[in-house]
Amino acid sequence: MRVAGLLLAAGGGRRFGRPKALVSHAGALWVDSTLAVLRDAGCAPVVVVLGARSEEVRARAVLDGADVVVNDDWASGMGSSLRVGLAALDASADAVVVLPVDTPGVTVAAVRRFAARATPSALARAEYGGAPGHPVLIGRDHWRGVSDCATGDAGARDYLKAHGAVAVPCDDVADGRDVDRPEDLP
Repeated sequence: MRVAGLLLAAGGGRRFGRPKALVSHAGALWVDSTLAVLRDAGCAPVVVVLGARSEEVRARAVLDGADVVVNDDWASGMGSSLRVGLAALDASADAVVVLPVDTPGVTVAAVRRFAARATPSALARAEYGGAPGHPVLIGRDHWRGVSDCATGDAGARDYLKAHGAVAVPCDDVADGRDVDRPEDLP
């Protein structure tokens, strides 16, 4: 199976105080670190969706080899970035692993766990302590449906719930916390 990666890095980071794609931790921008996680897990191609301060992100980040697209409607929420990213995917991919830039504790091992489940009909999401999280695996058969219902900041949440996405425990290989504010940093 061919598994693509989709990195959502378009938000303005209102609660963080700047776009999270521009946050640096342990010497690397989150957008670079998250891209490396997807690549190192074997995802190809990897589509990176930028939005807020996209030119600054391009200037500072090392996005070589990634398919970079810009979501001009980024302020409307993650749903629009998910739609833009899905539309940019190579039609030969069987599935895509979706990872937002603000989950720096997600590891290569967690992404590989999802890539191993990839089929065109796959639909799965990470679970941490019983709570849903990232990464999310979306088989090609679901791309149109996810795009049709992805609005606001909910992304694919409602679609995943309505279509019985498989919960994949990842506590043993990753920390799936979203980092919304600087004080949330690990």
